[in-house]
Amino acid sequence: MQQRKHYTAEQKVMILRELLENNVPISQLAEKYQVRPKDIYNWKKKLFESATEIFTPKKSNTKQTSAEQKKIEKLQAKLKDRDEAISYLLRENIEIKKSISGDD
Repeated sequence: MQQRKHYTAEQKVMILRELLENNVPISQLAEKYQVRPKDIYNWKKKLFESATEIFTPKKSNTKQTSAEQKKIEKLQAKLKDRDEAISYLLRENIEIKKSISGDD
């Protein structure tokens, strides 16, 4: 018994594109690429069944993006607070050093 050949997604798209754009008969494609016609019909069916997903806006993506944006803003605020704290501590440290050495 002959093993079935597995096609990559790119190969399937190439075959389907040839079918749909160039109107090449399925029988010719099946012979050319050594694919069963039933497989080509199944790929075409899958393509059209999942086509609505391609054109449907991704709501979860916008939610994720806004959530990520909020997280970024929160982290930026935290960094700003830390920078201010470090700056304050450095100024205090310099003032203490000056007062100890009497450079005031």
